[in-house]
Amino acid sequence: MSKLEQILILEPSSDLRFRGPFTDVVTTNLKLRNPSDRRVCFKVKTTAPRRYCVRPNSGIIDPGATVTISVMLQPFDYDPNEKSKHKFMVQTIFAPSSMSDLEAMWKDTKPDDLMDSKLRCVFDMPSDNDKMSELESSKPACVLNSSKAEAAAGLRGSSVSMDDTEKRKLLEESRRLQTEVGRLTEENRQLKDEGVRMRRCVPLSSSSMLSKDSSSSSSSSRCLPSLLVLIAAVFIGFFIGKFVL
Repeated sequence: MSKLEQILILEPSSDLRFRGPFTDVVTTNLKLRNPSDRRVCFKVKTTAPRRYCVRPNSGIIDPGATVTISVMLQPFDYDPNEKSKHKFMVQTIFAPSSMSDLEAMWKDTKPDDLMDSKLRCVFDMPSDNDKMSELESSKPACVLNSSKAEAAAGLRGSSVSMDDTEKRKLLEESRRLQTEVGRLTEENRQLKDEGVRMRRCVPLSSSSMLSKDSSSSSSSSRCLPSLLVLIAAVFIGFFIGKFVL
């Protein structure tokens, strides 16, 4: 009886390629697609089980579904003069209508019911030219990220400088208002001293009294706006001082 043809479609179909360097775990993928209208059981085997980890190494594929197998090659000392003799085999069988134990099913399977596909392992060590090409291709991304970082830093620097400029302006305005308040305070003090001296003078005649009243009223009229300006300046200086600090 002739052997059954593999029902699954494998990708890749013949070679499992592993790209070095092999100082760390190297992973390649194997896709199994079921084009039939029946469920298919599969199992993955290798001639070097200690050198590879396979996940998953067995299972069931529904009709029209695809399963991706991760094949992980363990680190080893690569010798370019040594050819790889490692091979993989994918065994499949149509799933029985009633199945409770997958492992028991594989043990009871007749060889004539099995379908299999074999793949060989190929180790590719990148050449110096390939390494240079990879470095060149990675440079634009690095330059772009660097430019973005510099632009962000520039924006942050400009915002900081703008804040400093605003603070300096507010401080200068606060100092100017404080100077103005000091000047108005001195002027108010002088007006008060003048009023005190005028009140101490003895009136000699009615004309002198009228002159004194008119002078006092003019002094009071000059003093009132100065006091209002003083109060407003103190309020503004206090508000700006609290805002800056």
